[in-house]
Amino acid sequence: MAEHDPHAAKDPKAGPGTTGHEWDGIREFDNPLPRWWVLTFYACIAWAVVYWVLMPAWPIPGGQTNGVLGQSDRRNVATDVAGLQAARAPQMALLTSVPLESVAAHPEAGPVAQEVGRLAFAANCATCHGAGGAGAVGYPSLADDVWLWDGSLAGIRQTLDVGIRGDHPDTRFSAMPAFGRDGLLTREEVADTAQYVLKISGQTANPAAAARGQAVFAANCTSCHGVDGRGDMTQGAPNLTDREWVFGGSAAAITGQIQNGRGGVMPAWESRLDPATLNAIAVYVHGLGGGT
Repeated sequence: MAEHDPHAAKDPKAGPGTTGHEWDGIREFDNPLPRWWVLTFYACIAWAVVYWVLMPAWPIPGGQTNGVLGQSDRRNVATDVAGLQAARAPQMALLTSVPLESVAAHPEAGPVAQEVGRLAFAANCATCHGAGGAGAVGYPSLADDVWLWDGSLAGIRQTLDVGIRGDHPDTRFSAMPAFGRDGLLTREEVADTAQYVLKISGQTANPAAAARGQAVFAANCTSCHGVDGRGDMTQGAPNLTDREWVFGGSAAAITGQIQNGRGGVMPAWESRLDPATLNAIAVYVHGLGGGT
């Protein structure tokens, strides 16, 4: 009797023979690939070779093969951007030739400043300050008329230029001491001071604790926040009576601020954006909340 050949199995629909693979009674038939598929496969190989010759393709030390066409998306984008900047140059020139305080009311410079400022703000500032300058915990709202620093057009532009607590030599700087963490006040004094801040901001507070906290506040906080707690924009000290908070206005948030002395960092944009764009952002931000 002849030995069984596993490749000799036939199927009238599947074609002649199998590969010899079988699993759980299922056999793999050895059928030729469709001709159209084979031709397409070879055409793709040929096209790949042509592409390798014409276009940047293979990584090599220090870069990649450039291809005989010298295609460069980076160069194309740079060319497009340069063309756009050239087309916009006359309008952008208005943002520096017109005095900053007159830009918003200028019939030509005003609309340009608003649109350029809106786009530049969205690309560079909204990550922290939120869409439309709404702010977030730790990032001040720019959509109101409450300012830590000078909220005039010139003041906003200066803040954009030098940043806050950054590495610019003229950066705006203020430091809230960590009264609790550094042992400047006891835990009880921190809690009492927080109650006093709740009181002067019009919130519910413990009367006895607030009375004790008033004395602590007078001895430790008035040099920055003022005797009435209304702050000082020349020092970047916030008004504590207006219920506008950077790190939150609850008892826990105020206590944490007195305890740990948190403060954010705003980068200096002077070396990152051109003067016209900075003027546009200043005008846009000033208009979000009315400015000062």
